[in-house]
Amino acid sequence: MVTRKEVAELARVSEATVSRVFNGLGPMKPATRERVLAAAKQLDYHPNAIAQSFARRRSGNLGVVLPYMPKVHLFSAYYFAEILSGIGEQVREQGYDMLLSLLKPDESLDYTRLYRSQKVDACVILGSIDTPQQRQSLEQLQDQGLPFCLVNQRFEGLSFHEVDADHVEGSYQAVRHLQDEGYRKIAFLNGSPHYSNSGDRLQGYMKAMCDAGLEVLPELLLEGNYSRKSGYEAADQLWEHREQVEAIFAANDRMAIGLMQGLRERGWIAGRDFAVVGCDDSDAAKLSDPPLSSINVPFYEMGKEAARGVLAGVLHGEGANNPRIKLPTRLVVRQSSKSSHNK
Repeated sequence: MVTRKEVAELARVSEATVSRVFNGLGPMKPATRERVLAAAKQLDYHPNAIAQSFARRRSGNLGVVLPYMPKVHLFSAYYFAEILSGIGEQVREQGYDMLLSLLKPDESLDYTRLYRSQKVDACVILGSIDTPQQRQSLEQLQDQGLPFCLVNQRFEGLSFHEVDADHVEGSYQAVRHLQDEGYRKIAFLNGSPHYSNSGDRLQGYMKAMCDAGLEVLPELLLEGNYSRKSGYEAADQLWEHREQVEAIFAANDRMAIGLMQGLRERGWIAGRDFAVVGCDDSDAAKLSDPPLSSINVPFYEMGKEAARGVLAGVLHGEGANNPRIKLPTRLVVRQSSKSSHNK
């Protein structure tokens, strides 16, 4: 089956332009329109009827797809709460409503059902993981010309509309800060490899260690699942190698706080016996004991930008000029990572 991407490549235009031609959206140069139609005819391309129908009728809803995460209260989690707040703010500014869709366990990843039922005009997808099924579902959306945006996740080898943060640089900042405080034996507690930001943070950690000429010990590369419990459990592994550890960078605040709790129960106190930096700069980081140094990730702004970009395509026929938007991160230093003595 011929895809919209193939038509775009032959006509030398963006996929968004092909979509606008067939959906009759926005201003269009006659020459561009003719080039797209000629390419479509040459390739025998027939646009998806669902996408065309959807483009002409608006529901006034922006869909937000949330993942199935057992034993996690999504709306109380800082990550989801901040992104949803950003989406909600932008949706209100555009005169839209937000429709939440929570995936169920073992549910088929058929995102097109939201569009088929005329419930949404576009979707922002949160918490997606890199699996073959997820890739297939997202490619199906893209091939049908249905507007969507991913937040905080990318898929290597595929090009989607994505809004992300610079997790490589954030991780690099965290580890360089620990090095500047005099620490050399730095462990890393990462999250699941199914998330692209886990790979980004590992890359930033490795680069900072390499730039400083420091050895990376395999036993100090730990993996959790971004939960506080997994950080608490990682304390067992770190305690076994405590003679090799001076500081830890954790890939999110929840794991960092769980780790601090687990090590405190063994008499090891953050900010006194070891240093730790988290990631997210959540409210919990400010209230932990000691207050947790963390990489500030602009989740609110990411949500707002995702909604703005995807609704621009619906309301004004604008394609994403930069389908991969990356927002900056910054280090916030608190007591947990300050050196208590000269190294």
